[in-house]
Amino acid sequence: MQVGSQKAVSIKYTLKDDDGVVLDSTEGKPPLTYLHGAGNIVPGLEAALEGRAAGDTVKATLAPEQAYGLRDETNIRNIPVRRLPDGKARVGMRYRVQTEDGYILALVTAVRGDYATIDGNHPLAGKTLHFEVEVVEVRDATPEELTHGHVHGPGGHH
Repeated sequence: MQVGSQKAVSIKYTLKDDDGVVLDSTEGKPPLTYLHGAGNIVPGLEAALEGRAAGDTVKATLAPEQAYGLRDETNIRNIPVRRLPDGKARVGMRYRVQTEDGYILALVTAVRGDYATIDGNHPLAGKTLHFEVEVVEVRDATPEELTHGHVHGPGGHH
């Protein structure tokens, strides 16, 4: 069976940056299983896996536009510390913050008095990503997985 829309796909992968530093990996962990065509992984990797089958290996270098996008400086803003979930701000911490565009996960990059500078860009935005992937399994997604838009774990649970 080939990787395509509405298939549950299990992959082992290693993700590196331009310097060869490992950013993420399934090494020593179970494979990642996702619903192909549902936007569960970055678009460039999904495209690189299209048509592949169990046992295939893929190397894919993704420009930022194919992965987490370019950095957007408008996603960096100053907010009152009191708007953070615990009313405190620590540089380096990530908080779920409500903005005019909805909730975002933001990194606190600076604190000045009663204001925190937050960065709502994805940590990998603006980076070229290098994936080495092995397709482990491809199966038809269940009707429930298709309805929910993601693959369920063992026993059908989230």
